[in-house]
Amino acid sequence: MTSPSADSPAFTPPKWVSWLLALVPIFPPLYLAAFACLGKLRTLPLTSRYVLFFFAGTQLIAALFTPRPLLSLGLAAARTLLILAMIAVGVYLRDSRNLRPLLWGQLVIFATAWGYTLATQGLAGVQSRLGHPYYYIVSLGLVAVVALWITAFWRGGRLWWRLPAGLLALATFLAAGSRGPLLTLGVGSLAALAFAGRQRRLWVLLLGVLALGLATLSMTFSLPLKPVERLLNDQTTGREYVWRDAVLGWQTSPVGGVGPYQGGPYLTYLYKDGCQLTPTLQRNDIACPKAVSRWSSVWLIAHNAWLHWLLETGLIGLLGLVTVMGYALWQAVLSHDPFIISVLFGFTAMNVVDVVIALPSQHFAELWWVVAGVALLSPRLRRPTQLQSTEEGQHEDQR
Repeated sequence: MTSPSADSPAFTPPKWVSWLLALVPIFPPLYLAAFACLGKLRTLPLTSRYVLFFFAGTQLIAALFTPRPLLSLGLAAARTLLILAMIAVGVYLRDSRNLRPLLWGQLVIFATAWGYTLATQGLAGVQSRLGHPYYYIVSLGLVAVVALWITAFWRGGRLWWRLPAGLLALATFLAAGSRGPLLTLGVGSLAALAFAGRQRRLWVLLLGVLALGLATLSMTFSLPLKPVERLLNDQTTGREYVWRDAVLGWQTSPVGGVGPYQGGPYLTYLYKDGCQLTPTLQRNDIACPKAVSRWSSVWLIAHNAWLHWLLETGLIGLLGLVTVMGYALWQAVLSHDPFIISVLFGFTAMNVVDVVIALPSQHFAELWWVVAGVALLSPRLRRPTQLQSTEEGQHEDQR
């Protein structure tokens, strides 16, 4: 009899769930199936439930202090319910290793990005930064970082595919040329190294070192790798103006903010440009449809998660967000799981210069909340498993 792999999770979801996870990066609306898992929140430890209740309560209460309370209350309820559904998915999956099927969909996205960019713009398009029809360039780089972590932390089984998968993810990350994902990769990998205990991997830092090395060589020897050069660029690309607009907008309604998904008109630096699709589509002269233009302000972000939440939900809503994020990070440390630690700490670092936890997204923001759900549950799972093993052993002794 062969023993199970040491890297096999205690719980493995049905095959159709794995297929669903693999398809989510390709067709993001599939993550709406998460609402079926909401009942799993009842299995969380009591402290975790209190934290989630406090978070949900602050989001709804904040909506009552906005300029349009009824609209804000409905939107806050919808967003909070979606966040709780994503956390519930993490509770259902129980183990971060059950998120591995996401990698297959992510690899399809990378191949699509390279194929579409080369087919429509050639090598010049890659030099202008690799893009994707419905993933923003920064999002593409961030998803590549997640794929690198999945590849790096995957143990057991026949892993002949790890090298080509990792190289495709690394090439996509470099060609996207986004500094936010580089910050994510560095902070997340360092956090895993510091907190993952026996599962730490010194070599995960090689990913960040390789990226920085290529960027340095590109700038030193004038190599034709413009996206890679951008990784060492210290320009804020106008973010300071967006941050200023967010603060000024918050000051109009400091207690409850201006309401979820209603902060766009206050971000005048971005709002004045009107409706814009992904840079890749814009380079191909594909304009924003008129039916979409009227909603373009909905997806404008303050390029800092806490300023964005402050603008939309005020002091009350921001307090709830900081509480649930802080508690999730603490639980991640206690989990000693390198993937949980990397995602939660890496994404949190990137939130300084972007917003990668605001739902809905192309699946990366949802991933943060799903991983948070795994973190909130994992300490509780280990104790019952150990207790059950002890009780079974005592029962055998009595026999």
